[in-house]
Amino acid sequence: MTRITLVTGASRGLGRNTALAIARRGGDVILTYHSRRDAAADAVAAIQALGRKAMALQLDTGDVAAFAPFAEQLRTALRATWTRETFDHLVNNAGHGDYALIGAMTEAQFDGLVNVHFKGVFFLTQTLLPLIADGGRIVNLSSGLTRTSFPGYAGYAAVKGAVEVLTRYLARELGSRGIAVNTVAPGAIETDFGGGAVRDNPDVNRLFAGMTALGRAGLPDDIGPMIASLLTEDNRWVNAQRIEVSGGQGL
Repeated sequence: MTRITLVTGASRGLGRNTALAIARRGGDVILTYHSRRDAAADAVAAIQALGRKAMALQLDTGDVAAFAPFAEQLRTALRATWTRETFDHLVNNAGHGDYALIGAMTEAQFDGLVNVHFKGVFFLTQTLLPLIADGGRIVNLSSGLTRTSFPGYAGYAAVKGAVEVLTRYLARELGSRGIAVNTVAPGAIETDFGGGAVRDNPDVNRLFAGMTALGRAGLPDDIGPMIASLLTEDNRWVNAQRIEVSGGQGL
């Protein structure tokens, strides 16, 4: 039976790369997007060009009130397109970068990070649990910055640290259903995330490359295929783990 994966925030960056990597491995994908409908449509077309089924649904992962209606929309989509009541894998990828030194971060910035990266992950997963098939998988995205420190990233790293703790508790509580839950923590990656600083600013890129054992910043293709592989049966015994994919950043 074809596996169905829901990837949040998959209209661009690591989410899009992950969705395409899943499709290349024979999976179907439901992706969410916040506002970039055109980019989401392009991602769907790219997945369909690989011979897989795909669709895009709008979702603000920082708006908990939107989760119940989204779940009903998802249920309808599963029935109509796959004749199923459940999907197999949830990848909590959606997020944004908002960086400031501790002394300068505003409450609004902090709340935005918490709402999207932690509260949203917690309650979206809670809402979707009835729709995740027994024996399925959940992957939560964290960051290499929970292990190392870099000025200006405290708020972002702190909420990602909370996600790592949540991952272990989800693994414990969902073990009876055979659902494995893991965290993937990328290092610095060349995408448009955080204003595209690592991708577009040569000084920032060189800084992170110099901190990395393999001597360069990461690329989306370093991350998406790894997440896709974590969803396969080959990795069925990997559970409750924080897996850093950073090329040896900050050793």
